[in-house]
Amino acid sequence: MKMGMVIIGAGECGVRAAFALRESGYEGPVTLIGAERHLPYERPPLSKDTMVSQDHPARRTIAAEALFNERNIAFIGSSTASSIDRGNKLVKLEDDRQVPYERLLLATGAIPRALPPATNSRHCFTLRSFEDALAIRARLRPGARIVIVGGGFIGLELAASARQRGASVTVIEPQGRIMMRGVPEEIAKVIDTRHRDAGVEILCDTGAVSFTDTVNNVAVSLSNGNVILADLAIIGIGATPVTALAESAGLETGNGIIVNDRLQTSDAEIYAAGDCCIFPLALYGGRRVRLEAWRNAQEQGSLAARNMLGAKEQYQSVPWFWSDQYELGLQVAGLPDEGKQTIRRDVGEAAFILFHLAGDGRLVAASGIGPGNSVGKDIRLAEMLIARGARPDPGQLAASNVKLKSLLAA
Repeated sequence: MKMGMVIIGAGECGVRAAFALRESGYEGPVTLIGAERHLPYERPPLSKDTMVSQDHPARRTIAAEALFNERNIAFIGSSTASSIDRGNKLVKLEDDRQVPYERLLLATGAIPRALPPATNSRHCFTLRSFEDALAIRARLRPGARIVIVGGGFIGLELAASARQRGASVTVIEPQGRIMMRGVPEEIAKVIDTRHRDAGVEILCDTGAVSFTDTVNNVAVSLSNGNVILADLAIIGIGATPVTALAESAGLETGNGIIVNDRLQTSDAEIYAAGDCCIFPLALYGGRRVRLEAWRNAQEQGSLAARNMLGAKEQYQSVPWFWSDQYELGLQVAGLPDEGKQTIRRDVGEAAFILFHLAGDGRLVAASGIGPGNSVGKDIRLAEMLIARGARPDPGQLAASNVKLKSLLAA
């Protein structure tokens, strides 16, 4: 086998990198290694469309097999890399095959964080794969009792999906409110109210301490002494970056695979991108972050590919997150916790945006919520202002009759 570009991890990031290599003119071997047997597929629909579609759900592939063949990208499925021989530039697979690399990209992603008391229960699930989604969906029947541990994006999206399928839902959140990480309280309150209006019970400042199986259900014991009987418990308490392969290869890690602003690891011939890496954000003074976001995975996959070919580009994108729950669309651009002042702008019926300003007046984040995509255009304009390091007038940000686009020309 000829030495070429090798990508470990066949999610959004790895696939985007493989195709970006071809788009950048690389003609050597491109090998994409994935643990699942299926062609790579989109994961955001798993907590939403896959759960609520009337028809039997199908995987939404990122690219058809014909396109892999057309671009001459070798996809090795059902394969797990067991080690990296950096000296000889070889990736060793668990079936003893060896794949030589010129440069290597680790796009190993993240896995759901385990809750130890739940690991031995037959009625406790996490969501990462399409098979996980099908197993959860099968239990979301009208009248089924569902407990969701974790009031973040995944937990709440699943709560909305479960209610749409007629299940009874209780969300357990150990912290003082839902969506503590990255979502301002004013917006989290809108989501909280919408869930409660839909019949979801939300218990904050409460943890799940034990899970006891019976034949058909599980008793969830809470830190407040109460016990909830459930037909299914879903654990959604965040994700852990997959770093074992990098660690065993002697690469620098710490809450992810550590990379520089060009996505290079401590080995200049090995790159890491997507959910598995922790990287510096130039817009925020080099603050290191790890982002679990679809667009970040896409953008970093493309950038890593170009840099593997010698481009030496810095990663300078503005973080962007989104979530759909019921009819509501939530979007966040930038890092709200960098803000010292918050300005509200109403952008339509039941829709508003919060602008977050740093102490020096720079716009560092914008968070919005409203029906459908009602905040999408303004969040995109805010994202452009953030990227420019703009210091817009707070009064103009608040005034609904001042078009954000006009602030870009200021």
